[in-house]
Amino acid sequence: MTEISPKADPALSEATYRSLARGLAIVRIFTGVVWLSNGLAKVFDVGTFDWGFFSFNLITRGSAQGIAAGASGQTSIAPLAAFYRDVVLPNWGTFGIFLTVGEVAIGIGLIFGIATRLAALGGLLFITPIWIMLWHGNLYLWEYPLDLLPLVLFVFVPAGRILGADRKLAARFAYRWPF
Repeated sequence: MTEISPKADPALSEATYRSLARGLAIVRIFTGVVWLSNGLAKVFDVGTFDWGFFSFNLITRGSAQGIAAGASGQTSIAPLAAFYRDVVLPNWGTFGIFLTVGEVAIGIGLIFGIATRLAALGGLLFITPIWIMLWHGNLYLWEYPLDLLPLVLFVFVPAGRILGADRKLAARFAYRWPF
């Protein structure tokens, strides 16, 4: 994949390139914080927070199980519903741990720019089946696309090379995917 750089496009100044790259890194880090916070909510089984001036919820393992059960119960995609109903939900102990470890790993990967493209792909593998099962369920229009879009972008764009460990890892691995 050819990288966009000031050398390849004279109209793109070095300052503009750095600004765009840093902006993308900030989006990557914020997306990582979302994944890590939900992973930690599962680790500590705490999902409701009230800081007085600000209250919010995160997705615990029990909440995730409820989301998966609800999605598989209302989807018209029979094979996906059957997989969740017959495999995932009866084995939630194992799948819940897998989800927790995966979310923490995805969050760390995105925050620190470690194998960013692989972390984003992992996030897509977790969230896309639920999104597909729920897309006809009268959700808020932008609820899942806001989660999916940055991940799709990070699968293809080497966003971990700016403000991330992928800069050194990419050089070590000949600039190949997932760095």
